[in-house]
Amino acid sequence: MKLAEALSRRAQLIEKVSQLKVRLKDCIKIQEGDDPAELPGDVIAELDRTLAELQALIYRINITNTLTQTDGRTLTDLLAERDTLSLRVKILGEAMAHLTEREDRYNRNEIKYVRVVDVKEFRRVYDRSAAMLRELDLKIQAAGWVTELIEK
Repeated sequence: MKLAEALSRRAQLIEKVSQLKVRLKDCIKIQEGDDPAELPGDVIAELDRTLAELQALIYRINITNTLTQTDGRTLTDLLAERDTLSLRVKILGEAMAHLTEREDRYNRNEIKYVRVVDVKEFRRVYDRSAAMLRELDLKIQAAGWVTELIEK
């Protein structure tokens, strides 16, 4: 199994756990006189099987990310860089929106706000960071499609 396939399976398992949580809540407390749609023990057993599969898969993904090198760096290192670069892009994007929003003043007595940075230069910084994030994300995705998931 390729790493990218394992990541997709992980997302499916996480979604299944979420659905099992809802099913469990629906069958552990019902209206008086009704019968539960399914037995709580059966749902818990299915939850345990799903969580065990998820745990094993997460372990294999983490080991694979730690041992796989791309351009002399581990996937774990690239993922950490992507996470922090993603935060940087998000913060800069929010700052850009704040910087470029229009300030309406209705009379001279209202507070006037001024920009203390050059908008064009700030936009260039944001655009460079966003481009770096896209390139890094593509590198990580490409590695996922060629990397075999490590067995236990």
